[in-house]
Amino acid sequence: MTPADERLVAALQAEHAAIYGYGVLGPKLDGATIGLARAADTAHRGRRDALLVRLTSDGVTPPPTAASYQLPFAVTDRAAALKLAVQLEDRTAAQWRLALPATDGDVRKIVLDALIDCTTRAVAFRKAAGSTPLVPAFPGKPD
Repeated sequence: MTPADERLVAALQAEHAAIYGYGVLGPKLDGATIGLARAADTAHRGRRDALLVRLTSDGVTPPPTAASYQLPFAVTDRAAALKLAVQLEDRTAAQWRLALPATDGDVRKIVLDALIDCTTRAVAFRKAAGSTPLVPAFPGKPD
C-alpha cells in the first residue's frame, strides 16, 4: 500500500466515524440545525462511497466500518450535539489534511476539496452554536 493509500484509508475511517456520530447527534438537534446535520451526513456518505470505489479500484481492501465508535462525551442536548458536529468535522478535516502531502494530481484535488468541505461545515456548526472563532487559524491542524 502506498503512503497515499494509507492516508486515504485513514480518511475513510474518519468518514465512517463521522457518519456514526451524525446518527447519534441528529435526534438532539432542532429544526434550525437538523438540516445542517442531514447535509453533513449526506456529504460524508458521498465521500465514503467515493473512497471505497477509489481504494478498491486501486487494489486496496478498505477496512470495514466499526459496529460503534467511542464518542468524546455524552450527547444529551442541542449544545452537545453541535459541539460533537464541530469535532466530527474538525477530526475528519485533520485526516484529509494529513493526506495532502502524500497525494498529487486529481487525488490531491479530491483531498483538498474534502478538507475545505469539512472546514466549511465546521464553521456552520460553530455559528449555530454561537462559538468563536468560527474558523481555526489552520483548518485541519490539531490545536
